[in-house]
Amino acid sequence: MAEDTRLIHGFHAVTAKLRQNPEGVGEIYLAAGRQDSRMRDLVQLAESRGVRIVSVDATRLDGMAKGERHQGVVAKVSARQKYLTVDDVLDGLAEPALLLVLDGVTDPHNLGACLRVADAAGAHAVIAPKDRACGLNATAIKVASGAADTVPYIVVTNLARSLREIKERGIWTLGAAGEAKKDLFAIEQKGATAWVLGAEGEGLRRLTRDTCDELARIPMYGSVESLNVSVASGICLFEARRQRGK
Repeated sequence: MAEDTRLIHGFHAVTAKLRQNPEGVGEIYLAAGRQDSRMRDLVQLAESRGVRIVSVDATRLDGMAKGERHQGVVAKVSARQKYLTVDDVLDGLAEPALLLVLDGVTDPHNLGACLRVADAAGAHAVIAPKDRACGLNATAIKVASGAADTVPYIVVTNLARSLREIKERGIWTLGAAGEAKKDLFAIEQKGATAWVLGAEGEGLRRLTRDTCDELARIPMYGSVESLNVSVASGICLFEARRQRGK
C-alpha cells in the first residue's frame, strides 16, 4: 500500500468517509457474496460518488483489517488529512468554543469513543499531544463511527504550551481530577470552555494539571473510583452544553 494511503474498516467509518470526503476514497473492498440491505445501501452510495467497489474473500479482509472486526467492509483512503491548528478552529466559530483535550490516552478504542462523544456534544475539536497518545488509526476511526470525519482531531507538540495559548484566547481550561475540591456541577461553564482529561487510572500529568485554570471532579456515588475517559468526557461536555441551554 502506498505511503499516502491508509485503510479504514466498518460500515460507519466507510459510510461517513463517503459522505464527508468521497474524493479521498480510492477503493472499497467488500465481502464476496454479502447481499443484505446494509451492504446494498453502501454499494449504492459508493456508486453515486464514483468510487470503485472490489469484491474480495473474507480472508483477505481479515488481513487488511489486521484482526479487527471489519463487518465485511474495508476502504483504501487518502492518508493526507487537512492540517488544522487550534487557531484555525477557533477563528471559524460563531459560538463560544467547546474543546476536549486528551492527555495520555493511548488506547485507540478510547480515542474513537471520545471522538464520538465529542461529536454528540457538539465539541469543536479534540486536541491531543503527539507523544503519549495512540493517534488516529483505523481502530480509532472505526470506533468513532464517523466522528473522525466530523470533529477536527488536532495533534500538538507541546500540550502545556497549547493549553496556555488556548487560555490566551479567553477559553477557561477545566481539568478533570478526582482530588479536586469542586465538582463539575458547581463550576460555571456557559462561556468558552476546554475540558482536559487524562487516561483512566493515571489521570492528568502534573504539568498539564498545573496549567489548567481550575480542577473539577465528577462526583462518584458508588463503589468504583474512576470512569473510562470517554464516559467522563461525555459527562463533562454535556454538562457544559446543559449550562449553555443548547
